Amino acid sequence: MSDRPAPLGALLRAVPPDRLPEVAADHLRRHYGADRVEIFIPDLTLSAVRPLLGDEATATEPAVLRCFGSQRPDTQATATGETRLHLPLNCWGERVGVLRLDLPHRPEPELTEQLAANADELAIAIRAAGDNTDRYRRAQRRSRLTMAAELQWDLLPGRSLGDERFLVAGQLEPAYDVRGDHFDWSLDDDRLTVTVLNGSGDGMGAALLTSLTVNAMRNARRCGADIVEQAELASDAVHGRHGGAAHVATLLLEIDLIGGGVSAVDAGSPRCMIARGGEVTAVELEQQLPLGMFAEARYEIQRFTLEPGDRMLVVSDGVHGAIPGKRAAFGEFALLSALRRTRLQPATEAVGTVMRSLRDYHAGAEPEDDAVTVCLDWRR
Repeated sequence: MSDRPAPLGALLRAVPPDRLPEVAADHLRRHYGADRVEIFIPDLTLSAVRPLLGDEATATEPAVLRCFGSQRPDTQATATGETRLHLPLNCWGERVGVLRLDLPHRPEPELTEQLAANADELAIAIRAAGDNTDRYRRAQRRSRLTMAAELQWDLLPGRSLGDERFLVAGQLEPAYDVRGDHFDWSLDDDRLTVTVLNGSGDGMGAALLTSLTVNAMRNARRCGADIVEQAELASDAVHGRHGGAAHVATLLLEIDLIGGGVSAVDAGSPRCMIARGGEVTAVELEQQLPLGMFAEARYEIQRFTLEPGDRMLVVSDGVHGAIPGKRAAFGEFALLSALRRTRLQPATEAVGTVMRSLRDYHAGAEPEDDAVTVCLDWRR
C-alpha cells in the first residue's frame, strides 16, 4: 500500500463520467491493497441495490442493504480470512450507494477514515455524473419506466437531503408508473422549501401538468419569491395553459431551520402530520383552491412550529386517501400506525416503511392512484 496515494477526487474529475467505478476500483486496489471491489447503487424503490462492476447476484448480500440503510461502515470477516468493508456513499444527505472492498487485514481507524473519504469523493462524482451519462440511471432500473414516470423521476431534486440541522427524504410509488404526484425541495441558507404535489389526471397528461407546476414554482423561487408568490405564479401558469380544466393540489412549506417556524400554503389535498415524542397529530390547515382552478387565484400563509426532534410527514392523497377493496381509507388509522413504527428509523428509511405499509394495505390489489411520501426530521 502506498504511503501517499493520489487524491481520488482529482482522478475522478479527469475521467469520462461513465468510467468512475472502474477508476475508483483501480485506485483502491493499487493504493490500499483491496482485492475485490464493488460499487452498489439503489434501485428506484430503495428496497434493493444494483452492482455497477460485477454480477447481479452480489446485490443480495444483507450487509450491503444494512450499510445502505444505516449509513454506517460495516466490517466482517470473509471465508478466505480477509476483511470485507462496506462504506456508505453519501452526498449532502443523498444516499448514493455502498462501496464494498475486501482488504487483506482488518483496517485500523485511520485507514477506515481514509477509505471513507474516498467513498465521499466517489459519491459526489457519481451524483454529479448523473446528468452526463445514463449508466447509473440504467443500473437503477429493474424494468422499463412509463414515459410519464421517466418525466417525473427526471424532475426530482433527489431522494434525500440533509446536514446536522435536518434530514428530508421522499419516495414515489409506484416507482415505474408514477404519474402526477411529485415532491420538490430547495435549501437556501437557514430556509428549506418543501412542496408536495398531486396533479389531476392520468398518464403523460398528469406528468406534464406537474412538470409545468414544479417549474413555475422553481422559476418564482429562484427569483427570490416567497411561497405565496410561488403558488400564485404556478396557479396562473396552469390556468393559462388549461383554462381551469386541470389543476394541481399542492402543499408548499417553508421551514426555518434555526427557530423551527413553518410557513405553509395549503392548496389542496396533501396532508401533513407531526410525530412528537410518542404522539402523532395532524397539522390543521385551511385548504385553499388547488393551483390552476381559477384565474388570478390568491393565497395566504398559515403558520405552525416544529420543536427539536420533531418528525414531519407529508403525504399525497394516493397515500392518505387510498381505499383498496372499498376498505376504510389508509389515512384513517393505518397511516398513523405506520408513522409510529418509524420512530427509531431515520427519515430516509421512514418513507420506505410508510410505502411498504401502503402496499401491504392494498393486499396485492393494484393501487388506483400514485403516491408520494415526504418525511422531515428537524434535529436542532
